[in-house]
Amino acid sequence: MKFNEILIFSAVLFTTFSNYNAHAEQTLFNKKKRGDDYLFTYHWQDINQQKQSIEFLLPKKNLFSRFRSFKSYKRNMAAESIKLSLKKHFRDNPIADVQLIFSQQSGNIQTKISGKNNEKVNNAYQQVAKLEQQFTQQYLHENYYHLFTSYSGNQGIKPDHIRIANESVDDLKTIKPVILDIVTVKNIRKVVNFILGFVQTIPYETLQSRATSSGAGFSPPLRLLWENKGDCDSKATLTIALLRALMPRIKIALIFIDNHAVFGIDVPAENNEPTVTFEGTTYVLADPTGPALMNIGQLGVTTKNIILSGNYSIETFGAL
Repeated sequence: MKFNEILIFSAVLFTTFSNYNAHAEQTLFNKKKRGDDYLFTYHWQDINQQKQSIEFLLPKKNLFSRFRSFKSYKRNMAAESIKLSLKKHFRDNPIADVQLIFSQQSGNIQTKISGKNNEKVNNAYQQVAKLEQQFTQQYLHENYYHLFTSYSGNQGIKPDHIRIANESVDDLKTIKPVILDIVTVKNIRKVVNFILGFVQTIPYETLQSRATSSGAGFSPPLRLLWENKGDCDSKATLTIALLRALMPRIKIALIFIDNHAVFGIDVPAENNEPTVTFEGTTYVLADPTGPALMNIGQLGVTTKNIILSGNYSIETFGAL
């Protein structure tokens, strides 16, 4: 794999929300240590200009353990790690009658194989190529990244948002009874809209250009809550993790377009709400980014038009 041919995919905010004039307003954020936990307190004004609040405990050990080492993807670091894995493999499993030399430059792994037997040399090159692909996949998995194909067919690398959300569900389970106590009517739409208002009012942090950010702007859910700020894909990941913690049997999807990401949820559509259908499931769309306050089934004009034109990629978060 040539790393200089890889595009780095992340999600950043679309600024066009001309359909909706209400903007997110977080009126209070506070976190306070309580024994082995931290108490998080949020106040905000919702889409109906009503005051809302939520308060919950998160264990300190969860806040500072899972995804603590998550870092931006660095092409040179990845290539160096894969090169070392190749060298170790062939040091432990040498190929008779051939000499292998590995080097790394500008994120590319260079392999030079020499020997008197051309067939053995060619076989060695094939083995190296197969192992390089295997070690690449292993490196991406260990660092919570994955290969991603855009709707236009371009392949790149981005954070594995679905996996990160899935592995964050246990960390967010303490929030479930708090939300269900506030949203006393156990209605999926009411629960989703409450979560949307909560996440939309968390301050937005602009992500750098996807060509240069290498995932640097992405914050896993607990980091986003701790820092009280997040970019588009970070907010989407937090939202679907919260929804999965609350409703483990519902189907959810992340929808990626150029420079933005929204999510979809498997509920019946109402009043011509924007939807996407994938593998037999129709998802009603929602945008947790802010600063525009929007309920489920509402999108900014630009985002809606792009998705309805079919220019999106989708990753599903199936029911448990």
